[in-house]
Amino acid sequence: EYEGDRNSEGQRHGFGKARLPNGDTYEGEYERGLRSGRGTYRFKNGALYTGNYLQNKKHGKGVFFYPDGSKYAGDWVHDQRQGYGEYLYANGDTYTGEWANNNRHGQGTYVYKDTGSKYVGGWVNGIQEGPAELIHLNHRFKGRFLSGKPLGRGKFIFDIGCEQHGEYIQPVQVKETEKEEEEEEEPPLPLEPKWKVSEITKLTPWSPHDEELPA
Repeated sequence: EYEGDRNSEGQRHGFGKARLPNGDTYEGEYERGLRSGRGTYRFKNGALYTGNYLQNKKHGKGVFFYPDGSKYAGDWVHDQRQGYGEYLYANGDTYTGEWANNNRHGQGTYVYKDTGSKYVGGWVNGIQEGPAELIHLNHRFKGRFLSGKPLGRGKFIFDIGCEQHGEYIQPVQVKETEKEEEEEEEPPLPLEPKWKVSEITKLTPWSPHDEELPA
């Protein structure tokens, strides 16, 4: 069903309201038969988008309310979260920063609601990667991340005015040579990088941006 403006060719054009066959509704601007301009789209499952459209796609600035209570406010390109935006997750965590292809990508800040900790740094396809700072209540870690885990040189900076320098080393998985029983087992989780301290110093200006990644 549609009620609203049409052009001389009978296409939806201007402002109108539509109910789609699947039960979703749209109220907003049309251009030559397609949703274009500002509008509000309500999904039957309770989700809602209000913002800009271009040729039936979310494009420009807009806010999307998801059925689980989470919400994204920011830039869209061809129906994807892309550009700059803020996402409030259902568990209360927030991410503010850059997006590409619906993923956290570029520079951004993720705040963990439960602990109040904050990750400030690089992201690649939704995963923490690159130089970053992990800020906790009374200390912070400065270093590099790879695939969501700290790896390589870094330092912990304590509010009492000292630093602990060291590096995160990826432990090697030891293969068991003999197996008692030949049962199919769950593959073990990859080992967590281990922190190895090199020195304690007073505050220094070292930053993970200062050095090249090892080849």
